[in-house]
Amino acid sequence: MSLVLKVSNISKSYNGKLVLKDCSYCFDMGGIYVLMGANGSGKSTFLRICALLEEPDRGEVNYLSRGKGSPKNPMIFGGNSSVIKKDINLRRRITLVLPGIGIFNTTVFNNVAYGLRIRGLKSREIRDRVDRVLDFVGLAHKRNQNALTLSSGEMQRLGIARAIVIEPEILFLDEPTASVDKENTEIIERIILDMKSVSPIIITTHDMTQAERLADSILTMSEGRITRA
Repeated sequence: MSLVLKVSNISKSYNGKLVLKDCSYCFDMGGIYVLMGANGSGKSTFLRICALLEEPDRGEVNYLSRGKGSPKNPMIFGGNSSVIKKDINLRRRITLVLPGIGIFNTTVFNNVAYGLRIRGLKSREIRDRVDRVLDFVGLAHKRNQNALTLSSGEMQRLGIARAIVIEPEILFLDEPTASVDKENTEIIERIILDMKSVSPIIITTHDMTQAERLADSILTMSEGRITRA
């Protein structure tokens, strides 16, 4: 079973300023989608709506479960409904990593393990999954270190580790290398490329060269709408 994401005619305003206008797109395949646009173009708002952290003023976010056959059991989240927003099972199938993530004042291991513990996994499975993910993002040697002592680039990798350890079916990354040094940017890009065979990834960036390095599909945000580049 996998998820298909379709947004239809999404509009969103803040304090009377229109940010998204009749924004529509269907993310119906795997790989990496990169959403380009200038700062303030609405990219982050779009991701937050897709990740069910905000509601649109108008329009719908449609999640469909797709098995071996045709899509079935559509789940719809619209501007006047909070039904899907309250669907814990669906929310656990998607995750959004924001720049400047919140870090718990505990070890790197415990930070990554948190999402698995609240899901009730057994200690041995938590340990195995966390250790595997920490190795994947290059933080295994920081396992027992307090997360607050990490560099900004390492903290961003920690945020990605916390997201992928729960094995999301769709992963959203908002400016994943913002304010990150070159070395950590290269590591994060490698992580993203290695992840694309596991789940669809939707990324925002304003860096065209990064988009070209990562993307299977490049989208642009212009005047509140999404188009293919």
